[in-house]
Amino acid sequence: MDDYRVVADELAADIEAGRLRPGDRLPPQRRFARDRGIAGSTAARVYGELVRRGLAIGEVGRGTFVRAAKPGPEPALSEPGDARVDLELNFAVLPSQSAKLARALEPVLRADVFTDALHPLGAAGTKAVREAAVAMLARGSWTPDPESVLVAGNGRQGIAAALAAFVPTGERLAVESLTYPVVKAAATRLGIELVPIETDAHGLVPAALAASAPVRALYVQPTLHNPLGTTMPPQRRAELAETVRGLDLPVVEDGIYTFLRPDTEPLAALMPERTVFVDSLSKRVAPGLTAGFLVVPPQWVPRLASAIRSGGWTASRFSVEAARRWITGGVLAEVEAAKRADAGVRARIVAERLAGFQVYGDASAYHRWWVLPEQWRAETFVAAAARRGIALSPAAAFSVVPGHAPNAVRIAVSAPSEETLASALDVLAELASESPDDLLVDS
Repeated sequence: MDDYRVVADELAADIEAGRLRPGDRLPPQRRFARDRGIAGSTAARVYGELVRRGLAIGEVGRGTFVRAAKPGPEPALSEPGDARVDLELNFAVLPSQSAKLARALEPVLRADVFTDALHPLGAAGTKAVREAAVAMLARGSWTPDPESVLVAGNGRQGIAAALAAFVPTGERLAVESLTYPVVKAAATRLGIELVPIETDAHGLVPAALAASAPVRALYVQPTLHNPLGTTMPPQRRAELAETVRGLDLPVVEDGIYTFLRPDTEPLAALMPERTVFVDSLSKRVAPGLTAGFLVVPPQWVPRLASAIRSGGWTASRFSVEAARRWITGGVLAEVEAAKRADAGVRARIVAERLAGFQVYGDASAYHRWWVLPEQWRAETFVAAAARRGIALSPAAAFSVVPGHAPNAVRIAVSAPSEETLASALDVLAELASESPDDLLVDS
C-alpha cells in the first residue's frame, strides 16, 4: 500500500473508535514503516497527514502522540470552554466592581448624553478620550502625548491594525517563540509569516532577534508575558532597544497586563520613536466591556489610523465614553488596585497548592507557567484535567512552530473563586503526582 492517505485514514479511524487514545505514542516511523510494509518516506507522510488533520502532535526528541482532541475551527483560547473550573482563560471580574462601574455610567444614560454616545467614532477618538487614555496609560516618567493616542474596538483589533500597517502580506514578523494565540491567528489571516525568537528567563533574547533578520517588525510582551508570566528586567529592555534600533524595526508592544505592574515602564519609554504601545480594558475591566488604545509615534499616526478604519476596527463611542468616565472618575483606578490585590492573593494560593512543582511566573500575574513532571505530556495532562472538570491551556496553544512546544501548561487563575481555585489546584497537584499509565488502566 503506497497511498499515505489510506494509511492515515486507517489510523484516524482507530483514533475515532478509541483504539488509539489521547496521549498514546505512535511507533517510531522506521518501525511503523517496517510493520506496515511501506517506505520510510510514506510513513513520514502518514504522520505528517495526522498532524495536519489535528489528530496527532509531534514533539522533537519525544515522538508523535495522539492529540487530546481534534482542535475546533476557532483559534485556541478564543471562547470560554465547558469545563466546570476554567483555568484556561483569564477574565477577572471582581464581585465589587460591577456596582461601581454601573454607578459611574448613570450620567451616560441620560437621553442627551446617550444620544451622543450612539454616534460613530473615528480612530482618533475625541480630545477628552485621548486625555483620559493618557491618564490611564502613564507609567513613571512615561507620559504619552494625547495627540499620539488612537482608539480601536479592543486590544486585539489594535494589534491586528498595527500588524497590518507594518507587515505586508507574505512578509515576516518576529515574535517570542511562545506568543499570544490571537497574534498567530491574526498573522494567518493577514498572510504574515511568524518568525519565532528565542526567549529565556528574562524574556526575548536580543541576539536571537538580530540573527533572525530580515523581518519587518517585532511583536513583544515585555511585561507579564503571556503565557510565561515573566517581566523583562531593565537591562534586557535596554539591550533589546539597542538591537531594535540597529535593525531599524517598528515594535508592537502588547501592554494588556501592565496595569498589574504599575511600577514598570513600557518599552515605549525607551524607544518612543518606533514603538506602538497597545492596551485595552478587557483585563482591567472585563472582556465584555472593552476599548483598545494605541500610543503611536507621530510619524505613524496616519498609517495606523488608516489601518484601523480599513480593517473595520474602529471603537464604539459608547464603550469609549464609558471608559473615559471610569478613568476620570477614579473608578477604574479602584478596580485596578483591587485586581492587583486579588492577583497577590491568588499568587499565594498557587505557591501553596503547587509547592514542589516547577511553576514559574511573576507574582503579579494572573497566570502561571507549569513545566510538568517527566511522566506527563502536556496534551495528556490537559485531557486528564478535563475529565476532572478543569480546563487548562497546553503549551502548543502558544507555540509558534507546531511540534516544538515545551512540556508545560499555562494556568489562568483569575476566573474561579479563591476556594474553587484552591480545590482545583489540589486536584491538579494530585494528578501531576500520579502516573498517566495508571489512570488509563483505571479508566
